This record gives sequence, C-alpha cells and structure tokens, in this order.
Amino acid sequence: MSEASRIRIVPAGSNATVRVLMSHEMESGQRKDGNGKVIPAWHIQDVTVLLNGKPVLTAEWGTAVSKNPFWQFTLKGTKAGDKVVIQWKDNRGDSRTDEATVGSI
Repeated sequence: MSEASRIRIVPAGSNATVRVLMSHEMESGQRKDGNGKVIPAWHIQDVTVLLNGKPVLTAEWGTAVSKNPFWQFTLKGTKAGDKVVIQWKDNRGDSRTDEATVGSI
C-alpha cells in the first residue's frame, strides 16, 4: 500500500482550496530498466473527490501524469467541519482513500 496522500485545505469564505500530494510511482510503461527490459505501466486511473460523502469531482488519469502527482482545485459551498475524501485506483487494482476536514478561517 502506498503512503497517505498529503491533503491541505485552505478555507476562503464559502469556498476552499484543496491541495493534494499523492504518493505513487506512476510508471508510463515506456521506460526501460538497467537490463533493457520495459518497466510495466503502473499509474493511477480513477480519482474521486467526495465532499461530505457526495461525489464532487471525478477524473480519469493516464500515463502522462508525473510521479507523486500534486494537484489543486477549489470546492465551492464548503464550511468548517466538512469532510473531504480523496479516493484513487490504479491499473494494478491498488486503491487508497484519504480524508481531511475543512478548518475554520
């Protein structure tokens, strides 16, 4: 299992900026190892963001996303105490779920 995603939520009125640093090797399937063998593709495919249990963002990723991806987005209509959950699944079937709570301004 991979390391936990680092999630930081910065509230601003009724919105919140969410910054996520995900831990994943993200192999494209195009690199070769020291012996010249192709390293198999291994990357996050599906990402879902839930706000208080309701899906608010879904994404399909591919091989072009970098190792340990960082991403940022804004959630509208948030308040202190709201729960943000980040879920992902990779092409090997591994998955991870991490959560954070919106703090007060």
